[in-house]
Amino acid sequence: MGGETYETAKPKSSYPVRSAHPVGQWIPDIYKSRIGQFYAGGQYEENNLRAMMNEAVVSGSPHVKLSVWHAPNLSRPTFKEATKHKFEKTSVGQSFGPSWSTHWFKIQLTVPSELRKKELLEFHWDANNEGMVWTEDGNPLQGLTGGGERTEWVLPESFRDGKEHTFYIEMACNRMFGNAAGGDSIQPPNPDNYYQLSKADIVAVNSETRQLYIDIWVIGDAAREFPADSWEQHKALKVANEIIDAFELGNQDSIIKGRRIAQEYLGKNVSSSKVYETGTKPLVYGIGQCHIDTCWLWPWAETKRKVARSWSNQCDLMDRYPEHRFAVSQAQQYKWLKQYYPYVFDRVKDKVKKGTFQPVGGSWVEHDTNLPSGESLVRQFVYGQRFFESNFGDRCQTFWLPDTFGYSSQLPQLCRLAGMTRFFTQKLSWNNINKFPHTTFNWVSLDGSQVICHMAPAETYTAEANFGDVRRSVTQHKSMDQDETSLLVFGKGDGGGGPTWEHLEKLRRCRGMSDTVGLLPRVHMGNSVEDFFNNIEKRISEGLNLVTWYGELYFELHRGTYTTQANNKRNNRKSEMMLRDIELLASLASIKGSYKYPKKDIDDMWEAVLLCQFHDCLPGSSIEMCYDDSDELYAKVFETGEKILKELQEFFGVQAVENPKSKERLAALNTMPWHRREIISLGNGQAGVACGDGNLLNIKTFKIAETPEVTVKDIKDGVFVLQNDQLRVQVDRGCITSLYDRLAEREVIPEGGKANQFVIFDDKPLYWQAWDVEVFHLDSRKVLSSGATKVVQSDAHQVSVMTETKISERSWVKTYISLSAAFKGQQSYVEMHSEVEWREDKKFLKVEFPVDVRNTEASYETQFGIVRRPTHYNTTWDMAKFEVCCHKFADLSEHGYGVSILNDSKYGFATCGNLMRLSLLRAPKAPDAHADMGRHDIRWAILPHQGDLGSTTVRTAFNFNNPLKLVQAPETLDASAFSSPIKLTGNKSLVLDTVKRGEDDEDVSRGELMKRKGKSVILRIYESLGGMSKGTIETTLDIKKVWKTNILEDDGELVKFEKGKADITLKPFEVATFRLQL
Repeated sequence: MGGETYETAKPKSSYPVRSAHPVGQWIPDIYKSRIGQFYAGGQYEENNLRAMMNEAVVSGSPHVKLSVWHAPNLSRPTFKEATKHKFEKTSVGQSFGPSWSTHWFKIQLTVPSELRKKELLEFHWDANNEGMVWTEDGNPLQGLTGGGERTEWVLPESFRDGKEHTFYIEMACNRMFGNAAGGDSIQPPNPDNYYQLSKADIVAVNSETRQLYIDIWVIGDAAREFPADSWEQHKALKVANEIIDAFELGNQDSIIKGRRIAQEYLGKNVSSSKVYETGTKPLVYGIGQCHIDTCWLWPWAETKRKVARSWSNQCDLMDRYPEHRFAVSQAQQYKWLKQYYPYVFDRVKDKVKKGTFQPVGGSWVEHDTNLPSGESLVRQFVYGQRFFESNFGDRCQTFWLPDTFGYSSQLPQLCRLAGMTRFFTQKLSWNNINKFPHTTFNWVSLDGSQVICHMAPAETYTAEANFGDVRRSVTQHKSMDQDETSLLVFGKGDGGGGPTWEHLEKLRRCRGMSDTVGLLPRVHMGNSVEDFFNNIEKRISEGLNLVTWYGELYFELHRGTYTTQANNKRNNRKSEMMLRDIELLASLASIKGSYKYPKKDIDDMWEAVLLCQFHDCLPGSSIEMCYDDSDELYAKVFETGEKILKELQEFFGVQAVENPKSKERLAALNTMPWHRREIISLGNGQAGVACGDGNLLNIKTFKIAETPEVTVKDIKDGVFVLQNDQLRVQVDRGCITSLYDRLAEREVIPEGGKANQFVIFDDKPLYWQAWDVEVFHLDSRKVLSSGATKVVQSDAHQVSVMTETKISERSWVKTYISLSAAFKGQQSYVEMHSEVEWREDKKFLKVEFPVDVRNTEASYETQFGIVRRPTHYNTTWDMAKFEVCCHKFADLSEHGYGVSILNDSKYGFATCGNLMRLSLLRAPKAPDAHADMGRHDIRWAILPHQGDLGSTTVRTAFNFNNPLKLVQAPETLDASAFSSPIKLTGNKSLVLDTVKRGEDDEDVSRGELMKRKGKSVILRIYESLGGMSKGTIETTLDIKKVWKTNILEDDGELVKFEKGKADITLKPFEVATFRLQL
């Protein structure tokens, strides 16, 4: 007993009893920094992963022979033209230029025997500028970017036969962002840039090293960007450092080992599209995109080449990456491709059929939406959708405007009328005052129409497909409580390019990471834009209620674009008006008689105008070359338009005249759809009165009454009073110090106020000169003092005074204030016309109108309606609208009375309290150093009115922008010429804005789509003031049926038509299209 020992079961453990050596805690920041060093350039690139990127590099003769032909005079010759010439020997190290020049290189390449069996052979070319690879027989294959980006072209298998092969590279002497000097891309181009050819090599790429490079890049991002308190971040840091530790310079097995280690974090399928086949639900949908500004820091001619370079790249990537989906808008760019690069267009067409290349947008270009007229917005969709349908068999379902400077309030309605229910953008993420609160929402138009709007939460349309882009697609998503999905739109952009192989490889790793360790939102490739929106629409049908945003999507930046490049904006307004006139008169002529509707000319004119409405052209934010281009294009538009109008006048039996000398019958050509009674000058101080509601108005002699109907008097030194039966205007040194409404017995100008006062501001925005005007510019307001006023006209029908204002030693304004005789029952207005010599530097010229009217909101004409904006600064949202866009008028009204400011071809405006301010001219120096310099003619008017804002302002603004045109008409002209065969009667808020022929009428169609039998007339009518309105379409034409259609002229409901009349009812701000079938 006692002393016994018992065997007890001991737990087995491999844990050592004694510590073998000290082990320290990792210092995270140091180990994170080590990751980037492993694959970066710099002092270690000969010792790190970069040193094993290539198995071999061969350059120079006999394997790479180079010769060149220099295109003369900045020309851009075709392949056929270029290869006719003799090429001279050249070499790496040579420089080529100047800016915008083109150089064609012949490359004669022989792959050395030791490289022929290598897995991946590429030709690397880098001259730090753009280029295009062409086959020996003239097919464009792939674009090159330069500067280290997209410098590779995968050599065809046929090049491995040991023989010499020839191909060509077309070098464009511009970088992706043009030719700006000094490294700041928005500065005016340097005309003397030269580009050195630094690389022309055959490269055997180490594919596994390239793959490991992407592996550790993405794992390193996870180590840097995942939360420090997450195990996923610590795991990423550990895996990345294990890869680095496993690496041995020159040892391919260490590369393979590193890739196996990477699989612990990324999974096994990241080297193929199989990574997306896990069946797990994604949150983020990747869409390749190549935003090419149709003009910006380069001219249109270069854009045509950018399109071919960029889109051929994507066709190539689709062959190598089956998951790649690429969305592209802008029918104009497709048309250029079809016209100038048919080989690439055929490749694109094939990819469209396969569903990998996806036309989106539905518009002619990615246009500005603030400045174009309502009808221009319609035609963007008409011409865009018709191109897509006729070339690819389908219309677009998603409107695509990622980079436009704000979005007008009628776009949702027009989208729906163009067959689109979705809208994609992201530009409001640039707001510099308030953060827009939604990601996915219902955007509601003035009339109540809605579209699903999605703003990419990654807040870019040129994402680099990085780990952070995927992560931000959730962390910055503002609508997660309703729909958590989002689009990630990635690819090099603005200057083109699109996705690269690196982008696609990175996204594969991001997906693999999500399915292996989690935390990162799951990204998916292989779905279309439409698939993404279809899922949201499905959820809406199942009960999802998205939040709503009513009215305009005002962009709190780039407000200067309402004013910059005044001449360009004037050309836009004038061409829009001209096209309206031509379509109206040509429609009537082609229906009435044998006149052939000039569809091709009209199409060419519209396509030119729509092109110039691109969102960097019309807003004024392009380089000077672009405005040389647009001036030339507008000149052609006006030349064609004048020719058509002359032919139409001959058809109607009239002839334009400026200074009538004969005693022939005079008439006024009118294209407005309502009764007009106006004084029209006959020259030599004589005037007539044009009156009527047809397209030709009779002119009667202006009778001089015993008591003058309008007078001008000098009441004291330099102070004049202009007066008619309705208004009394006091002018002192160019300023209106009193505007008395004699009928309302009311003073319009507050006591001590001065209307028509020129003011000038310092205009130095934080960065974007042509784009921005910042709120602080208002603090620099300086009143411009004027010289003495003098009388320059004192005719029985009109009086005028003139004042000269000195702006600086180089700039001046000469302003005429005119008042015409008033007609009973028709509101009179005060008209101003200024001739401006403008030679300023970063200044902003405006004209002010203080009015004795009080309202917390002012009204501004927008496309097909009115938008109301605050006149106060209660909140930052209110203050952000310190400069806004208007079309033909702005109005400040209180109950029973108001004042409208009319303009001809101006768009910038502000109303602060009771101070109305029209923006006239800016003087930015980038990207166009000469923007707005020179002579300008500007018209505006003050229209006081009794009652609230109404049809008086709407119609007068139309008339102000559409002056009557004096014509001679023979005495034998039939009376029917003086009446319109189509009239709109009823509520005066209804505007008959457009009369045109049906796009597919058999006598008009150009054959793009199926012809429609017979003739038809299209009417576009809108409700202009915001109330349900009834009217009647009355016509003397032989109409069989009337259809209400969408803007694409698809027949909808049949409208009751009896005895030449069709009654219609429009909802507030509704845009309605009717097709009258003859």
